[in-house]
Amino acid sequence: MDNKIGKRGGTLKDVSAPDFIASYANFLKRTGNVELPSWVDYVKTSTRNELAPYDPDWFYVRMAALARQIYIRPGRGVGAFRRVYGGRKRRGSKPSHFALASSSVIRHALRQLEKLEIIEKTEQGGRRLTRKGRQELDLQAQRILSSQ
Repeated sequence: MDNKIGKRGGTLKDVSAPDFIASYANFLKRTGNVELPSWVDYVKTSTRNELAPYDPDWFYVRMAALARQIYIRPGRGVGAFRRVYGGRKRRGSKPSHFALASSSVIRHALRQLEKLEIIEKTEQGGRRLTRKGRQELDLQAQRILSSQ
C-alpha cells in the first residue's frame, strides 16, 4: 500500500478522474436508483453539438462527473457547470465562439444526485456533498485503489 494513502484509506483525490468517473457511472447504473429522463436518447448536451451522445450510458457518466466536480470544488451551481461542459461552437467559415452546455441536462442530473442524497443545495446557492455522499464517493475511490 502506498504511504500517501496510509491507514485511513484513499479518497477521491487519490484516484485519476477517468478511472473514478467510469467506475462511479457503472455503480450508478447497477444500483438502479437513477430515473433516466424520457428524452435521454435523443437530446443534445449543448447547442454546439449536432447529435446526441453515442454512448447509451452518457447520463450516468455526466452524473458521476458532476459528483466528482462537486467533491473537488463545492459551491458550484448550474451556471458554473454550463461553462465547464461548454466548448467551441464551430460555425463553418465564420469564426468559432464559445457555447454553453445545456442547463436542463445538468439540472436534471443534479436533481437525481440530490434525490440519492449525494449532494444538497447550499444557502449561498450552488451544491455541496452530504456526509453520505462523501462517504460513498470515498468508498468508491478505495475500491478502485484496492483493485490496482
